[in-house]
Amino acid sequence: MMQNTIEKRYNIWIVILSVTIPVVVAILFGINLRDLGYDVKPLTFLPPIYAAINGITAILLVGAVVAIKNGKRKLHEALVKTCIGCSIAFLAMYVAYHMTSESTSYGGEGFIRYVYFFILITHILLSIIIIPFVLITYVRGLSGNFAKHRKLAKITFPLWLYVAVTGVVVYLMISPYYGS
Repeated sequence: MMQNTIEKRYNIWIVILSVTIPVVVAILFGINLRDLGYDVKPLTFLPPIYAAINGITAILLVGAVVAIKNGKRKLHEALVKTCIGCSIAFLAMYVAYHMTSESTSYGGEGFIRYVYFFILITHILLSIIIIPFVLITYVRGLSGNFAKHRKLAKITFPLWLYVAVTGVVVYLMISPYYGS
């Protein structure tokens, strides 16, 4: 009974965040402070940092699964919280970069161009879809509803891992075209 109460208390926040985060990111993505007349330096140093954060997130996610399979619940919880923190840091840097810098166009040609856009589009779509999955999975663990937590985590983990790994792949594929 207590589990349902805790989960219900968080449900409204899960819905609000799941809708607000993608909308706010989309709006901010389209705003360039320099175009609005602000004298800000382009934060061109951020892409490799936020790509590295994606890589760290992927490693920590795998570590979290290994930890829980070995019965190390506190370590699992700490790693998942760190992954959430990494995702928040990524998002802040990603938005800051795009609000101060010109977007970079992918310059690859031929088949690799289709590969890039497939990875990019699936990365973006799943990065939106993963938000409620992460939040619901986290709240279920927080509330002690471990049966439902495990069931949803079997979906959340591979989706989140895909988003983290493809974030690195997208960066590696587009990085030769920065500043072109």
